[in-house]
Amino acid sequence: MDTGNLSVVSEFVLLGLCQSWTMQVLLLLIFSILFLIIVFGNITIMILITIDTHLHSPMYFLLANLSFVDMWLCSITTPKMITDFVREKKTISFGGCMCQVLFVHFFGGGEMVLLVVMAYDRYVAICKPLHYLTIMNVQKCVGLVVISWTIGFVHAISQMAVIIQLPFCGPREIDSFFCDIPLVIKLACIDSHSLGILMNADSGVPAMTCFIVLLISYTYILLTVRRSSKTGVSRALSTCTAHITVVVLFFGPCIFIYVWPLSITWVDKFLAVFYSVFTPLLNPAIYTLRNKEIKNAVKRFRSYYLHSKEKFTA
Repeated sequence: MDTGNLSVVSEFVLLGLCQSWTMQVLLLLIFSILFLIIVFGNITIMILITIDTHLHSPMYFLLANLSFVDMWLCSITTPKMITDFVREKKTISFGGCMCQVLFVHFFGGGEMVLLVVMAYDRYVAICKPLHYLTIMNVQKCVGLVVISWTIGFVHAISQMAVIIQLPFCGPREIDSFFCDIPLVIKLACIDSHSLGILMNADSGVPAMTCFIVLLISYTYILLTVRRSSKTGVSRALSTCTAHITVVVLFFGPCIFIYVWPLSITWVDKFLAVFYSVFTPLLNPAIYTLRNKEIKNAVKRFRSYYLHSKEKFTA
């Protein structure tokens, strides 16, 4: 059966977060500010790590990559959501919808693996400190990051290879602010129940696998350090708390969206907002506000900037 000829829908209608005009104006201001903070915060982290030699270590290299992924993960959906707040008719082209599906799962899948890589980095740093720089050398770090990007790409392509062939010839309203696979599949002109379960499993199984691996990794780190010294426990807890917080904030919504869907519209929208906006916002804050090296890097950059400015004006 040639399903391509049945795909007559050229655009989808996004119902957005709410229908109240007053609320949309308020959300427009809130999400515009949050988006600017996300972009500025993540770009600042990447610049600091790039130009400050004190931050040229495996942990900060991985953190810079996380900031890059977060910035783009937010940029896929948030600008469209913001502009739709001032539009009476919120539509997205078929191609634009497919692009959102592709890139959300590309960057989302890549971030899952990247968080596992960061857990491995903390394991080596805490449990094998004498061999840390030997194990986590430049080639190893670059290779692990490339693997995370590759897995994210393969995951996204596997999703797109299925969804792009579905026939869309009837309903075109998506009760959300962006296109995601569970919502788009429901609009296909076929019995999509079994396919929906399969596609959710394609996202849910990797998410659950990474989540379980991360929980086991951090538990093993803390138990290992506890057996060696009590002071090490405090140090390890301080180091791992930020990572564990990010893991819970990132994987929590993913699990409820793909593994254990609640089928409650407002909850799904909240989880989607949390996944695409608040997680990229909280990641820079969680990793930097308690990080003395990042704070010192900001002070060094500020001092260098002021010194250069004074030298130039003189």
